[in-house]
Amino acid sequence: MQFEALRDLKVMARKKLDERLAGNPSVEPDGDGYRLVGDHYRKQTRVVLRNSEIINPLDIDEYIALDGYRALADLLEKKVPPADVVETMIDAHLRGRGGAGFPAGRKWKEALSHDAERKYVICNADEGDPGAYMDRHILETDPHSVLEGMAIAGYAIGSNYGYIYVRAEYPVAVKRLRTAIAQAEEKGLLGDNILGTDFSFHLELRLGAGAFVCGEGTAMIESIEGRRGMPRFKRYRTAHKGLFGMPTIVNNVETLANVHWIYLYGADWFKSIGTSGSPGTKVFALVGKIADPGLVEVPMGTPLRTIIYDIGGGIKDNKPFKAVQTGGPSGGCIPEQNLDIPVDFDELVKVGSIMGSGGMVIMDEDDCMVDIARYFMDFSVEESCGKCTPCRIGNKRILELLDKIINGDGRERDLDYLKELSIVIRDTSLCGLGQSATNPVLSTLEYFADEYRAHAIDKKCPAGVCKALRHYSISDACIGCGRCKRNCPTNCISGELRSVHVINQESCVQCGTCVDICPVQAIQVE
Repeated sequence: MQFEALRDLKVMARKKLDERLAGNPSVEPDGDGYRLVGDHYRKQTRVVLRNSEIINPLDIDEYIALDGYRALADLLEKKVPPADVVETMIDAHLRGRGGAGFPAGRKWKEALSHDAERKYVICNADEGDPGAYMDRHILETDPHSVLEGMAIAGYAIGSNYGYIYVRAEYPVAVKRLRTAIAQAEEKGLLGDNILGTDFSFHLELRLGAGAFVCGEGTAMIESIEGRRGMPRFKRYRTAHKGLFGMPTIVNNVETLANVHWIYLYGADWFKSIGTSGSPGTKVFALVGKIADPGLVEVPMGTPLRTIIYDIGGGIKDNKPFKAVQTGGPSGGCIPEQNLDIPVDFDELVKVGSIMGSGGMVIMDEDDCMVDIARYFMDFSVEESCGKCTPCRIGNKRILELLDKIINGDGRERDLDYLKELSIVIRDTSLCGLGQSATNPVLSTLEYFADEYRAHAIDKKCPAGVCKALRHYSISDACIGCGRCKRNCPTNCISGELRSVHVINQESCVQCGTCVDICPVQAIQVE
């Protein structure tokens, strides 16, 4: 396909798309494109998700109809020098959406500066945060936006080859990526001599086996090269020596999905959205105790309260808000007094959390923050590659301390040790997994210290979640029916018919059977 043929295809494809969407009540025209209908969507600013759930991801023509591959075609037709392409990315100040927020333009500039026999572009689609599915959704609903972003990156740094490292647990995304790559190659938009020019770019999928640590750039590179996914000691940046020792840029799915919009509308347009330090939008996955869960895309700098209450509909069942964890298992838990902070890379760090890839787990009054910290620490321990001692041994000790506190065996001095050890692990671990693994512990220790003291000193769980710290008793409302006594698995309940029964605390295993079976709710749990 040549440039003129691509323009002709866009006109015909747009006519067919308009006909297909005519009368569709779920979409409406929006400038030169479409948008989803509903108050939930009107409160968002959809850039990355602009085409999602509107175009058919299995039909490349529908992507082309909405200016798909036009940014790549314009760069190639105008023969824009790669250095100028990189400068546009630097000017846009697009920060990596995978977690660290490193400016994409700086990566591209360094990779361009090194002469090498071959250079590589890697798309990090190894999304492993619990509750996060932003990248999967983009790959499933708008895969060509990522392919075009990778091709532009390849042109900018002088690379002719790219890899998409995607989880094998994403079978729909994998299938649609393969279809998208084949369609793009068939139309001459990927492969050799793209649009009749001397620029070639080939893409290959690599399926990951679900190791969370492979989301770290160097661990991913090790995996692509056929070795066990473990982070490298960073003697060189990957933009200097990465895959197979060659200059390599690694960007995540959402970062690459922003690229073609920047070259279509310009760096100034992109910077007009969001904040000066964090321009553009961010996609978040609202999960947990939220009334309206799902994906949302908002400008950087949008307050947490707006995201949770105005877009997410507030807390499920109108219960009191307790905390929100941002950044996945490596993020911190943010309490209600910080709900009005603007969400961007720098502000979240100030309150002990991180942006991460964009997961937001909402918690209410029924959640125990010590138990929440333990849950995420257990995840990090299981996913540690074991290469460095602070992460391999230190995080295991943290988990053991949390188990001790939750099981009622903690002491006040354990809280000081918990904080001290968390800081040491944060400051000495090799990669981002270990360096941020203790964020949930440090943030909950800071904002929910009373809950830790209640567990360690008073031997109580204020939320009633920690089984070993529950205390069951029978109130005077007991009618003496004997149902609890007959069904207790440890025979710890005694009493005569028609008299108030009693629980033997030494034999009680806090199973909760008596609570479930009592017809008059006479069982009290403290």
